[in-house]
Amino acid sequence: MRIKRKNILKIGIVGCGAIGSRIAKAITKDFSSYAKLVALCDIDKNKAEKLKNKLKDKKIGICSLDRLIRLSDLVVESASVGISAQLAEKVISQGKDILVMSTGGLLEREDLLQKARKKNASIYFPSGGICGLDGLKAAAISKIKKITLTTRKPVKSLPDYFSNIKKETLIFKGNACEAVRKFPQNINVAATLSLAGLGAKRTFVRIIASPGIDRNIHEVEIESEAGRIFTRTENVPSPDNPKTSYLASLSAIATLKQIFDAVKIGT
Repeated sequence: MRIKRKNILKIGIVGCGAIGSRIAKAITKDFSSYAKLVALCDIDKNKAEKLKNKLKDKKIGICSLDRLIRLSDLVVESASVGISAQLAEKVISQGKDILVMSTGGLLEREDLLQKARKKNASIYFPSGGICGLDGLKAAAISKIKKITLTTRKPVKSLPDYFSNIKKETLIFKGNACEAVRKFPQNINVAATLSLAGLGAKRTFVRIIASPGIDRNIHEVEIESEAGRIFTRTENVPSPDNPKTSYLASLSAIATLKQIFDAVKIGT
């Protein structure tokens, strides 16, 4: 891999759960020649301390959001939709870059996207648990007519009040804005599709609770002037957290890799 940056990129991670931990390990193990993990932050300080101990790097700081932003060139958000917009605003205001995993928090926040452009700061949205964003971005250069996301989820990955469902059941039908509002921890992929395509109010979403499956299944159908695109992604649960798709954390790591690699593959 050829690295374009001359200086080591300082990275801070907010949210030390399954995704944040896997990203942290990749930075310290695979990206150590061109990036350095300098700080961790979590609402549960014990999680941050536990991750730091696993990484075996005493120089990593456990600190507040504000200090983490000051120390970092790039902030990785892997916390929740409840904090992602607030964090992005703080980071962008200082002209720093941010990688956002909880995409739903930035849905319909065009003001933040415009602010990033004015500040010359970058916001990175990994693909997360879906495939096909490359085709969607290309199709958007022409005209997109319709985007539909159908998500099937194991009952155990949904809020507890769905635990009594015994057969495949449609539990939501509406636009992406409504889907993210009702399922903020479960449907970030709808927000990512919206940002790349027609916006939240014109992205159609169906969520199906399926007791007979053990993985999240996302089917994306895109109708455009360039043709029809259909993708189906069957996500294996993360080994560290069954409510998180393994592919989601891998897509974040792949995004970090692309930041440094001189060769860019895909749209």
